[in-house]
Amino acid sequence: MKYTRNMIGAATFASFLLAGSAYADVCDTPSKLGDLGSFPGEVITMQGSMLGTDQEMLEATFSCFEKATGATIQYSGSRDFAALVVADLRSNNAPNIAIFPQPGLAADMAKEGHLVPLGDDMADWMAKNYGAGSSWVDLGTYADANGKENFYGFAYKMDLKSLVWYSPEQFEDNGYEIPKTMEELIELSDQMVADGNTPWCIGIESGNATGWTATDWMEDLMLRTASPAKYDQWVSNELPFNSPEVINAMEVFGKFSRNDDYVAGGASSVATTSFGDAPKGLFTSPPSCMMHRQASFISGFFPKKGQEVADGEADAFYFPPYASKNLGNPVLGAGTLYTMTKDSPATRAFFKFLTEASAHEAWMQQGVLLTAHKGASLDAYATPLLRKQGEIFGECYNFSF
Repeated sequence: MKYTRNMIGAATFASFLLAGSAYADVCDTPSKLGDLGSFPGEVITMQGSMLGTDQEMLEATFSCFEKATGATIQYSGSRDFAALVVADLRSNNAPNIAIFPQPGLAADMAKEGHLVPLGDDMADWMAKNYGAGSSWVDLGTYADANGKENFYGFAYKMDLKSLVWYSPEQFEDNGYEIPKTMEELIELSDQMVADGNTPWCIGIESGNATGWTATDWMEDLMLRTASPAKYDQWVSNELPFNSPEVINAMEVFGKFSRNDDYVAGGASSVATTSFGDAPKGLFTSPPSCMMHRQASFISGFFPKKGQEVADGEADAFYFPPYASKNLGNPVLGAGTLYTMTKDSPATRAFFKFLTEASAHEAWMQQGVLLTAHKGASLDAYATPLLRKQGEIFGECYNFSF
């Protein structure tokens, strides 16, 4: 899979999570860090877009590498990362590592010859050790200036989009069970209507970016109604929007979004309801809806912010596949891609650090980070909800961005 189109970024997931307060030393992880070599006095420069709590967690996690090797990591974060890193790369002022939130920009920089290949061994490692590993390898593989494809992008810190949020209390009071298949999800929606409840809150308004939530719905449904190959063709614009596969996914989405009985406020409200306001219907009394499909970040928009909301008043389950389609358990999500833009032995050691389970567990313990690393201990997740999301990544058949 090669992803070249621009993806709309989402707000950083979960200021509601506690940032490492339960761990005096994030480097004290279930897994032990392997030998990474010794690089006292060497400096690794790194650029990315993470700021605030995310930057604090990044720096705390990477301090484990510094303690183990003697090297120093100098991270520079900016909301203008995309423009800054392109300018630095094109002016031969590259950092050692650039952290891309979108594969499209990374692919552009590889095509211009600004990225250093991580090598086949690293790609093979990811294919074997990440859930849906070959999908993650494809996400970080691009053509260079000569058209040769290489593995450049190491995915670390993921977000999960294939989630349905709900109120455990409302499900229990109404006798509803978590659906395991799309057929069961549709049956559950119909049962909710029969019970006098409204199944879904859906809102796609987002200012100049209105519609991106509908795109996410479409992408999730394409993964559940068409083959991964067809999905890739659609993403790369090889499969037109009037193809049978895309029209079918649109019709399925319409069964949810254009059904007055299914949507809080009726189908006409979908286009005018803000994506951030949409999930609030889960928490009204009585609730105006029972379910809301949205990525992991949406919990930051819940009307009450705090860890008790995520662990008690709201929960999420995997947006299920069709049992009849036999397409496995596809997952839609996002992930930051670590690329080497200036080579050095210490920088190579840092990428080896990213393969260590301990490097993932150190961030998992602080909250927010999800990982597809199959060797990372699920016990390291900061909350039960994060653990559940991590299990989805580990068990997925195919990951798509």
